[in-house]
Amino acid sequence: MLDFTKFIKYSKPGPRYTSYPTALEFSDAYSYDEYIKKLESQDSRRPLSLYFHLPFCKNACYFCGCNVVFTSKEDKMLRYIEYLKRELSILSKHLDMKREVIQMHFGGGTPTFFTAEQLKTIISEIKSYFPNFADEAEISCEIDPRHIDEDQMRVMSEAGFNRVSFGIQDFNEKVQIAVHRVQPYEITKAAMELARKYNMHSVNVDLIYGLPYQTLETFKETLSLALTLSPDRFAVFNYAHVPWLKKTMRKIDETTLPLPDEKLQIMQYTIDFLTSNGYKMIGMDHFAKPEDELFKAIEKGELHRNFQGYTTKGGADLIGIGLTSIGEGVDSYNQNFKVMAEYEAAIDAGKLPFERGVVLSEDDQIRQYVIMELMSNFKLDIARFEKLFNINFAEYFADAIEELKPFVEDELIIMDATKIECSQTGTLLIRNISMAFDAYMHQHANSKKAFSKTV
Repeated sequence: MLDFTKFIKYSKPGPRYTSYPTALEFSDAYSYDEYIKKLESQDSRRPLSLYFHLPFCKNACYFCGCNVVFTSKEDKMLRYIEYLKRELSILSKHLDMKREVIQMHFGGGTPTFFTAEQLKTIISEIKSYFPNFADEAEISCEIDPRHIDEDQMRVMSEAGFNRVSFGIQDFNEKVQIAVHRVQPYEITKAAMELARKYNMHSVNVDLIYGLPYQTLETFKETLSLALTLSPDRFAVFNYAHVPWLKKTMRKIDETTLPLPDEKLQIMQYTIDFLTSNGYKMIGMDHFAKPEDELFKAIEKGELHRNFQGYTTKGGADLIGIGLTSIGEGVDSYNQNFKVMAEYEAAIDAGKLPFERGVVLSEDDQIRQYVIMELMSNFKLDIARFEKLFNINFAEYFADAIEELKPFVEDELIIMDATKIECSQTGTLLIRNISMAFDAYMHQHANSKKAFSKTV
């Protein structure tokens, strides 16, 4: 195994690049009126990708970085459904809802914290406003295996859901106790069997490395157990420890977190283990079976990245609906209110619950292309870039090329006049490599609380 200690120098705060510019650049300088104009002027020939945020959870998982509302009160959930309905009604005044929908995702929170009947109500309302779902639309949901039953799975199956992702994180009991999420293997297995019974085409699992008490040896056991479930995809995320943003993370004893060199060893082992068992690495943290559409996309260099992760559904406008949801247009990002009272107040006033966003400059769009190519496909075709933007790459990115020289010396990338391409070890540090092209990084260089660490 490689000596990872020499790469510890790359362990520093950096974005995950689900967007560029990142959410730190979102502001209220992008006004509500500007947002509405952008929404109304979208090209109706472009398809839609829909994201619905269903924010409720019963208990806190200490590692979670999502925007969550903890409750066990049904009236809060019923109230939220009513506000989703009203948000859709307002949206229909500003967006051509007859556009083809090629992707829809339920995220959270715990979407299946809603009952089968409540989920049916939400889905029915969505389809009454968006009547044109493509036959091959990807319709997916994040699921906590501890909160799913047959009635819920049946409702999703009948509504056309075809992909589900189950959160596992880690099977080790000591780790589970430390992060306040005890979830035995048998519960996860039963949930995945239920998904297959109801013909979900893609049944996936999420793991996290970097959690308290994890070691290379304990994570090997988690991977072996997860493999027995034969998921279609693995998502293996680097734990983002940001206790200054998420209060529940303060309950984690930082002295129990694995050090950067062990985390690199865990990820390198994960890559070797999954690829030797028939999976292909997709982007920086996904693995898929050869028959998966993500596998086919990376073979063609057509993988895309957005707030929903890696996808083959490029060329769509993303519409974010619900508390804290983020949308993406051709040259803009927008985010809804994060605080429930503010979200409701906007809708009560007859407005969409837009809080902030950013309009991309020409330079933003150029850098967005480069960063997303690297994050998605681990390489950049410079000739293709120059043809697309009519720009001399070496001149435009002279500073980035200089910044990347240590990565060349460490054999993490190959860089010449025609391409930038990551080595297998370089894929572990793709966030660092992409940061060289980020024009905003200097603004956050001295802030230790802007991003989680890359390693």
